[in-house]
Amino acid sequence: MSNPYSPISIVVKLWENRNIIKHFTKREIVGRYRGSYLGLLWSFLNPVIMLFIYTYFFSVVLNARWDTGSDNKVEFALILFCGITTFNLFSEVVTRSPGLIVNNVNYVKKVVFPLEVLPVIALCSSFVHMIISLTILLVGLIILLGIINWTIIFIPLILIPIVLLTIGLGWFFSSLGVYLRDTSQFIGLGVQALMFLCPIFYPISIIPSNLKFIYSINPISYVVEDMRRVIIWGQYPNWEWLIIGTIIGFIISFLGYAWFQKTRGGFADVL
Repeated sequence: MSNPYSPISIVVKLWENRNIIKHFTKREIVGRYRGSYLGLLWSFLNPVIMLFIYTYFFSVVLNARWDTGSDNKVEFALILFCGITTFNLFSEVVTRSPGLIVNNVNYVKKVVFPLEVLPVIALCSSFVHMIISLTILLVGLIILLGIINWTIIFIPLILIPIVLLTIGLGWFFSSLGVYLRDTSQFIGLGVQALMFLCPIFYPISIIPSNLKFIYSINPISYVVEDMRRVIIWGQYPNWEWLIIGTIIGFIISFLGYAWFQKTRGGFADVL
């Protein structure tokens, strides 16, 4: 019998449940705006509005500039927006994870329902919103700066480490949230702290040398920087990090899945 925790078994099981993942992802995206007058249009309006807010607050109020040698306020806003969009893919899933099982008790009681797909559904939903935001970012680059870099073809490769890391933590925290209800509070604070420890609102060049080790051990930072390289500056990604980050992502996703499957047997008793 094959190992149910092997990477191949994990992929096979998710593939077998692809229709469930697709159905629930669609339902979640549509349900998020159900009852509102604009409906799914908010998926486009939200990132556009936030882009204008970031542009005004950081470029006009704080007069902030990036270390590119340019005073272009629009460029700063797009750089900022790119970083936030990338981080949101991670933060939305991880922040929601502790409540995924707790808020779906009815699925726990159903023996045939594959609970392990819930974090995957959350990731797919977040990924759809990321695609919308990236589309707005690319349109903004074309209209406002008149550029579009061919290096955007590397985006799928760059996202592999953060996708693997996110789904691994999603499995781990969704299980932990069942047994430790304070998990959501800790995760919320941790994600907020991590956001400011990533070079999202500031360039790496201004980080004091004695604190740069925080950047070097933070995997999200590398992804944020690589996204800016290929989208805004037309540079190649950090190939060394892509290899290391993908390996780390595989390890975390495997451990997260194994933890989830080992602990899921007690979900029904606790809930």
